[in-house]
Amino acid sequence: MPSYPYVLLSAAVSLDGYLDDTTPERLLLSSPADFDRVDEVRASVDAILIGAGTIRADNPRLLVNSAERRAARRAAGRPEYPLKVTVSASGELDPTANFWHTGGEKIVYTTEKGAERLRRTPVAADVVALGADLDWRDLLRHLREVRGVERLMVEGGGTIHTQLLQQGLADEVQLVLAPLFVGDPEAPRLFGPGGYQGGRLRLLETRRIEDVVLMRYEPTAPGTGVLPSAADRRWLALACELAAECPPSGTAFSVGAVVVAADGTELARGYSREGGDPVVHAEEAALAKIAAGDPRVTSATVYTSLEPCTRRASRPVPCARLILDAGVRRVVTAWREPETFVAGADGSGLLAGEGVDVVVLPEYEERAKAPNRHLFP
Repeated sequence: MPSYPYVLLSAAVSLDGYLDDTTPERLLLSSPADFDRVDEVRASVDAILIGAGTIRADNPRLLVNSAERRAARRAAGRPEYPLKVTVSASGELDPTANFWHTGGEKIVYTTEKGAERLRRTPVAADVVALGADLDWRDLLRHLREVRGVERLMVEGGGTIHTQLLQQGLADEVQLVLAPLFVGDPEAPRLFGPGGYQGGRLRLLETRRIEDVVLMRYEPTAPGTGVLPSAADRRWLALACELAAECPPSGTAFSVGAVVVAADGTELARGYSREGGDPVVHAEEAALAKIAAGDPRVTSATVYTSLEPCTRRASRPVPCARLILDAGVRRVVTAWREPETFVAGADGSGLLAGEGVDVVVLPEYEERAKAPNRHLFP
């Protein structure tokens, strides 16, 4: 089971990248048809999150407005409204705001000091203190593991969108571009200082909706260090899919591998026994396709459905050593190698001992095992 929900960032911006202007009235950037699309997305998720600043600035109700969509949620055994979530380190929240008095359940994530303030000035919501500081990973883990949230829609503001992108926690960005300019440097922008340093995003869809354009993107840049990103999960899922393409064998595992540059560019992919070679391994096949001396390799991540091998009879150099020799410093894998063919295999341990950051995502283990079921009677 994933540790975090699927995180969808949703925003509408002007042509010059602003979320609003500086007038007292909220600037309406979407069209009526797009507001209905947003309502449809809200109805599809388990929770909607906004920051405390958005509550103060816009005083939103954050509802599913369509009675038909609410009825469909009830018919599916779901609450009429998604869980409403806000984040406030200080706990300075207006208990009279619309957010607390419309819709279904609400939850506030805050710090220990913020929780103390909310005990003095309570709001109509569950309060969860995450510690001395707010940590997005702890917040998302709590939403998934304690509140059962599988899909989370984040509607802002810009600081929250920026933080989730910068930390590699956003699975998708849904951006609506409105045909107007704000031109006020004091107005709020979609992304704050630092923006997004994670390379190019992949465009999934463009759609004209009356006079606005919807663009859907997914981040592709690998995480850094041992902290997994949303893109890490997507690339590892692809490695598991590649494992299913392997010609079956009774004496070797079916494994898939992908090598991805730090900016999210796929450098190469491979799978076991690819190209008619009965003994080639997935990582070996992928690395062999990268031109010698490619400078992107040393900052790349190798995704492999099974941890790289440390000993093999078919070739003199095991995959863990090939990865080290290539200069790769980060590996993400789904499944630790069982002792089916090699006793004491520990590719992750060997790599980590050589300074490589190794990330194991056990929620993908069953996908990695699927094309190898015949090896476990």
